[in-house]
Amino acid sequence: MKVSKRTEYGLRALVTLAEQSGAGVHPVPLREIAALEDIPEAFLDQIFGSLRREGLVVSVRGATGGYLLAQRPDEIPMGRIVRILEGSLAPMGCVSDDYASPEEFCARAVHCHTRNVWAQLNEIIERTLNDISLLDVMLDKQTVS
Repeated sequence: MKVSKRTEYGLRALVTLAEQSGAGVHPVPLREIAALEDIPEAFLDQIFGSLRREGLVVSVRGATGGYLLAQRPDEIPMGRIVRILEGSLAPMGCVSDDYASPEEFCARAVHCHTRNVWAQLNEIIERTLNDISLLDVMLDKQTVS
């Protein structure tokens, strides 16, 4: 799995939002996040549009408006963030939830000798990202030894 700039920027921006909002009390303007993280504001606006539609952030209008996290950082798993910004976490389509069945992706899926490798990898990716919260990222907490 290769992580896109969209996800890299989105995660950095969420960490900055959590740090700058003062325990979720003060909305942070998008331009401030963009400046702090050196992210193009137009691109960040697209990213935050997705995060808002999925209920991860809320927007506050007005002169003192901006964005707030919709939940506490310890309640937001990395897996959710990455799925919102990347889509499926699966390394191969035959183990992705994007298809009704593995055969829809590949006719060989039923008899494929390598599919189990992709299924195991998918499970490890999912479990690892779901075990790391936004708060863990903010605190640089090591969850894997």
